[in-house]
Amino acid sequence: MRLGAAPAIGRLSADGLLLDAEPRLADLNRRAGGGQGRAVAVPQIAALVRLVRRLGIPLTRAIVAADGDDDVTLTVRAEPDELGIRLEVSGWQAGAPWEAVHAPRRAADFLRADADWMWTTDAALHLTHVSDQAGDRFGFDSQTVLGQPITRLFSLSDDGEGGFPILGALASQARFEGQEAGIRGTRHRVRLSAVPRIDARGQFAGFDGAVHAIDPPPPAPFTTPADEPNTDLPDGFSRRIGRALRHPLGRIIANADSMSAQADGPLRDDYVAYAADIASAGRHLMGLVDDLEDLSAIERTDFEVADEAIDLADVARRAAGLLAVRAVQGNVRIDRPSFDDSLPAHGEFRRVLQVMVNLIGNAVRYSPPTGTVWIRLERDGDNACVIVADQGKGIAAADHERIFAKFGRVDPTEAGGSGLGLYIARRLARAMGGDILVDSAPGQGARFVLVLPGRFDAPAA
Repeated sequence: MRLGAAPAIGRLSADGLLLDAEPRLADLNRRAGGGQGRAVAVPQIAALVRLVRRLGIPLTRAIVAADGDDDVTLTVRAEPDELGIRLEVSGWQAGAPWEAVHAPRRAADFLRADADWMWTTDAALHLTHVSDQAGDRFGFDSQTVLGQPITRLFSLSDDGEGGFPILGALASQARFEGQEAGIRGTRHRVRLSAVPRIDARGQFAGFDGAVHAIDPPPPAPFTTPADEPNTDLPDGFSRRIGRALRHPLGRIIANADSMSAQADGPLRDDYVAYAADIASAGRHLMGLVDDLEDLSAIERTDFEVADEAIDLADVARRAAGLLAVRAVQGNVRIDRPSFDDSLPAHGEFRRVLQVMVNLIGNAVRYSPPTGTVWIRLERDGDNACVIVADQGKGIAAADHERIFAKFGRVDPTEAGGSGLGLYIARRLARAMGGDILVDSAPGQGARFVLVLPGRFDAPAA
């Protein structure tokens, strides 16, 4: 039964309280237990209002709301304005019509027609299905990604302005196209599109998605020897990339952290978890920006480091402190030098701290839960050494040099960084007159040693 197509308008204050509403919307809200001067009582509309308040952008969503013993299908638009938020509610169709539930499935059939392969997620964007042929064609194990966040399979790329089509579609629970991504652990680039899945109650249940290969795949990155400068990146390229990405990435991280912390009100647990995934992915991208800027700097022919008197023990303690939260999250203990320890050396404080954060961060990442990362100090002749040892799975002798190569990864399918961290760390160590050495074997953990010129001056007579 059609109840009427004319929209009903409502106004909310900046803090989400209903200021006024046209009769049809006011009556629906009253039957849900709400009233003027209070928060909207219809749960689906209230959730949309919270999202619009948080993001500060207009959103439109089709919903099915309970109205007494019946259901009503609505199209709700919420838009920030000078008073707070303006609601426009239209549709007003009794029940959950066939189109509301089945039209998205029909749209998914159109996606399937020319896709290379298909994927499906639940409402929290965890993968629930990946086509069987996907792994064979694109070089990954399609079964191991099931149940994982979609970002575990796809490394999402922004649209050039800091936006991600999939995130906009998630916010509005709408169709998206043109989301470019890389398949983690491979060189394949793909383009994603998807339509929302709607359950029998008319609620968002995830995405049915398609993958289209972008051909040809990009060439493998060229790796130069550690002692040769690289000329692949134009001068200033990484700095320009950094300026372009830092602001939008910062906004993405801040908004995702706010959602994860439920700063503006409670959210479903699965949305909280996905917001945390978005923040983590944003920080990963921000780390890559940092790495690219460092890469550009250290490979310039005029790159120099300062020669400062530093205390390696103090730098190691500071680096361990910076990674304390990450270690707690991974249930890993960092055994750092005591405050009585001291090891004088020569190097640039900022760069040595950067190297130590990389070495300790890697040790924490690859340590098993309840594992320990040890940081020890040694003097070797005229050199000062810091040893970072972990209880991870270890590194085969054949891979000892490979891990220091540019973009070098022993297992590209394993969670980790960009493959630039150790390359940059060793280049910095060598620029300061030192080096980084590794001692490891499979099943025996790993020991990384930062060697720098010592500062062991003879006492004055």
